[in-house]
Amino acid sequence: MTDTFSASPQPTATPLTQSALRQELEQFSAQQQQLFAEHTPVTMLVEARAGFIDSLLQRLWLHFGLNTHPELALVAVGGYGRGELHPLSDVDILLLSATPLDEDTGHTVSAFLTFLWDLKLEVGHSVRTIDDCIQIGLSDLTVATNLQEARLLCGNPETYQCLEEQVNSGKFWPSEAFYQAKLQEQRTRHARYHDTTYNLEPDIKSSPGGLRDIHTLSWVARRHFGATSLLEMSRFGFLTDAEYRELVECQDSLWRIRFALHCELRRYDNRLTFEHQASVARQLGYQGEGNRPVEMMMKEFYRTLRRVSELNKMLLQLFDQAILNNGQIVEATPLDDDFQLRGNLIEATKPALFQARPETILDMCLHVARNSAIEGIAAPTLRQLRTARRRLNRFLVDIPAAREKFMDLVREPNALQRAFRLMHRHGVLSAYLPEWSQIVGQMQFDLFHVYTVDEHSVRLLKNLNKFSDPANRERHPICCEVYPRIVKKELLILAAIFHDIAKGRGGDHSELGGEDAYRFCLLHGLSKPEANLVKWLVNQHLLMSVTAQRRDIYDPDVVADFATKVRDEERLDYLICLTVADICATNQELWNSWKRTLLAELYYSTQKALRRGLENPPDVRERIRHNQQMASALLRSQGFTPREIEVLWQRFKADYFLRHTHKQIAWHAAAILSHEDPDKPLILISEKATRGGTEVFVYNKDKAKLFAIVVSELDKKNLSVHDAQIMNSKDGFALDTFMVLDHNGEALNANRHSTVRRALTKALTHMKSERKKKRPPRKLLHFNVNTQVDFLPTKTGKKTLMELVALDMPGLLARVGSVFARQKISLQAAKITTIGERAEDFFILVNEEGTQLSAAQQTQLREALIARIDAAKK
Repeated sequence: MTDTFSASPQPTATPLTQSALRQELEQFSAQQQQLFAEHTPVTMLVEARAGFIDSLLQRLWLHFGLNTHPELALVAVGGYGRGELHPLSDVDILLLSATPLDEDTGHTVSAFLTFLWDLKLEVGHSVRTIDDCIQIGLSDLTVATNLQEARLLCGNPETYQCLEEQVNSGKFWPSEAFYQAKLQEQRTRHARYHDTTYNLEPDIKSSPGGLRDIHTLSWVARRHFGATSLLEMSRFGFLTDAEYRELVECQDSLWRIRFALHCELRRYDNRLTFEHQASVARQLGYQGEGNRPVEMMMKEFYRTLRRVSELNKMLLQLFDQAILNNGQIVEATPLDDDFQLRGNLIEATKPALFQARPETILDMCLHVARNSAIEGIAAPTLRQLRTARRRLNRFLVDIPAAREKFMDLVREPNALQRAFRLMHRHGVLSAYLPEWSQIVGQMQFDLFHVYTVDEHSVRLLKNLNKFSDPANRERHPICCEVYPRIVKKELLILAAIFHDIAKGRGGDHSELGGEDAYRFCLLHGLSKPEANLVKWLVNQHLLMSVTAQRRDIYDPDVVADFATKVRDEERLDYLICLTVADICATNQELWNSWKRTLLAELYYSTQKALRRGLENPPDVRERIRHNQQMASALLRSQGFTPREIEVLWQRFKADYFLRHTHKQIAWHAAAILSHEDPDKPLILISEKATRGGTEVFVYNKDKAKLFAIVVSELDKKNLSVHDAQIMNSKDGFALDTFMVLDHNGEALNANRHSTVRRALTKALTHMKSERKKKRPPRKLLHFNVNTQVDFLPTKTGKKTLMELVALDMPGLLARVGSVFARQKISLQAAKITTIGERAEDFFILVNEEGTQLSAAQQTQLREALIARIDAAKK
């Protein structure tokens, strides 16, 4: 084992030919992968690879006669300069000369580099004089950083020493300028990842809390103090022994994941993508059913990133004081007996305050919430907090004084904006609540939940705070109206904290979380009615979203059923705020004008039902008469006669007038009355956004494949159908309305209307849509969703309600429509919902006789849909 991992070059009898050296490289890589599988420490493997490449380059240096050029030196830079090489890491080298190379030396260097490329080594190289290095390094921070990590491999040591002296001089990037530049570089890098460690496909190296954050600490310490390693940093007093061990442990954990990833890849990459998460988890020994190995690995990974991020911020703050302020300490302003303000940072006045009285951790958070001058926690206090967290022998919730302070925080108006994210970032929520500690880093292996459960919940709290700002009224009109009038906002905040807290435990997380919330409320002095309201909100936090997006909210029975579950307007107000904040915190791309409109319509319909009284259902006939009267007035103003209008409307069924607004009815009617050839399809596209999307109205003689053809054409135009009202006139014409959104979730741009209209007209004229086989998005390839078809009970028994859950693949709706056509089933309405990689669609169906599907027809339809969809996956 010792010889295998010798970092110094070892002589070998391998001929220096391309084929022989390639074989040697392949054998070495295979040996490393085997040793990694046998749990050899990754540090040894990474250092051994650097040593192996050192030996190879030194042998080739001699082979090409570069040792005969007296001023030339071969220098390792960057990560290779640190003596670290992962399987696919770039081999960054500098060919350094005191003076410009002569022509012969240039040819030899070129041959040397070409040989390395022919060996398939990922070589990053530069050929420069000492003066070139200094000049370029002064203007390029990356070059300056790489030179700082330079290491001589072979060649003239005096040439290398001359470079080293100039790089280490005070004139070349003074430590203050270097520190500020690296700090800005880190901020810019973090911004590319939305300043969060919790990305679905994180970059092991560059994400906040990744390896680059550890490198940044090393670079700054090396530049200012001359510390060449984390261990030397601890000797300068900036790292305690415990922090040093923690950083080494975190680096080792990140290295293991990176090494495993590189073993899976063919080309250099540090992104832990869906494609490779499962295989990397298996390599690292995570076991379990389904996605459990991935979720376990990612939970540990995210927790590691958070630990690195916290240490990075704390140590950079100490560097800030040492480098920018020359060690001088800003005078402190007392806040109370336990805390003071030093600059814009809060600081404990006693060295072991949190250990002596742990509840004062929450006092600190209250100061942060109440004092806008506080922007963070001072490094010594953060260090004290980290120590106290480790030494706590019970959760803070078990301390009565802490419970009182926590409720003060929940009731503090500025806590959502200022305190809770800080409490999450520094582990206070985990130290307070055992259930919260279980969801830290808890991810779900899907495309819907962009963040871990804890990060999602904190973002939900932040979103609630936005509802108190009138600047957000355009984006969230109902919530900005409702939230300020909610009297007991603390109940909504507690529901937000607990709504997903039981995820990962198994069972129904809404039910389990509701029980947790109820006990928490009673323990914290809330009344039983208050505790019951919080429990209900947690139990039902998905109710409004599911009803709006996956049920027919234009059916009075659906609204009445929803209103019965809500019971009163107070609960409705709480629920709309929780629902919208939840959707926006799940995925930044989910919220759009379509969802806003759906939820608004459900909110106002339910509000009317509650005010009218659930025992007084709406008069459907009155609504139909109202819509007809209003639409008729609009049509007469456009020159149509009452007789024309009456004749047309005699062809329409009552349901048509119930499910459309009077403006839609008038728009459709005017176009139909002006349509010259009833044998040709009529396609209308709304000029303005309707209910958050674009309405596409199709009037055509009804045929079996009409729905499948329309959705196929829309899919070809990269338009997604979110809602469909499928109706027939009494004389066999289709009156179909599709609500569509573009790929950005927005209404269709007006300049695309004519193209879409022509495509639909052509397809319906020939009753044929040539479906292009679209390649599914890359991310979908790594997910499998079992196709499910469920039939829901109905009150009237006149129609069949069907739910379909399937992998969201191109052309899914067209396939579903073709099955309906073959089974001679008529579609009356559809709600199309995409949740990450899952399509969760709702259909209202009748059979050929216009009645509810029989049990046999349901079974036949289920089997046909599953077979058709599953065949498309292959």
